[in-house]
Parts: sequence; structure tokens; C-alpha cells
Amino acid sequence: MTQISDIENDPSSVLPVSALNLADLRRLLVDRGLQIELIDAGQPIPGSYWGEPEAGLIGASLYLRGDTPVHSALHEAGHFLCMDSARREHLHRDAGGSDTEENAVCYLQCLLASQLPGYSQQRCFADMDSWGYNFRLGSTRAWFEDDSDDAQAWLRARSLLPGRTGQRGQGMVPER
Repeated sequence: MTQISDIENDPSSVLPVSALNLADLRRLLVDRGLQIELIDAGQPIPGSYWGEPEAGLIGASLYLRGDTPVHSALHEAGHFLCMDSARREHLHRDAGGSDTEENAVCYLQCLLASQLPGYSQQRCFADMDSWGYNFRLGSTRAWFEDDSDDAQAWLRARSLLPGRTGQRGQGMVPER
């Protein structure tokens, strides 16, 4: 049986939600208007855009299985947080949005990672790289630190990121 410490010490392994205390993930997201629906092992994940084990999103429900990567849960949560109420009302699987919004979602998932006990921003960077996220500077960390101005500006314009342009990673994602 794989232990959490084994997963954390193996950067090629992507941390699954089963390695976390689900109550911590619920606390992080419920105050932001998102409910978690846990799906039994082997069952299809409703609303999954890329297919299993990726998280699914329907309305204000985030669907996860134990093998869903934490970074996927945070990414779909980021999509939900970046949407206005009109888009949320019709949300089923495809979050839509522009390329800049997608970058903002990636930035937001990295910020959320730092607020989730048992996970971290560094682990999120490694998991995203391992999963195949592709950024112009070659890694998620390099993008986050040196090439995410468009994402930060998009988030600030919607009051999802406090501070001025140039304050990378400052502040916390507000509760909704």
C-alpha cells in the first residue's frame, strides 16, 4: 500500500485527493460556494471534461473520486471561482472562457494549493508539470513566477486577487 510520504517524496507521482483530509478540501471550497460530491471508486465522474480520473464540474458541485488528482480538483474549483453567476447557472462539464481566463484558472489553482493543508504550491507546480501542463517557460513554477502577468491582471480585474500588478502570489483568494 502506498503511503502519503511515498507520494510526497516521488515527484513523478501526482497526489490524489485520497491522500488529503477531505474535510480540509471541503472547508477550502464550501465558503466559496462550491460543494464536493465524492464518487465511489470505479464509478464514472460526472461532469469531467477530460475524463477520469479528472474532476468534474456541474453547477456548484465538484465531483471527485479518490484517485482524482488534487491539482485537478483545484483547477476545476478555479474555473468555478472565475465564472460569473450567469455562467455558473448553466455550467455542465465545459467551463469555457478565454485563453487568458484559463491562465487565470491555473494561477488561482496554485494559490489555492497554498491554502490547502496537506498540499502546497510547490507540490501543485510539480503535479501540474508531471500531468503535462505546458507553459512557454518550461515549467509551472517558472510561468507562475515570471510569465503570469496576464493571469494576475485578469484575476485583479475581477477582484479575485488583491494587490497591484507585479505583486506575484500576494494575498489570498477571497471567499465568496
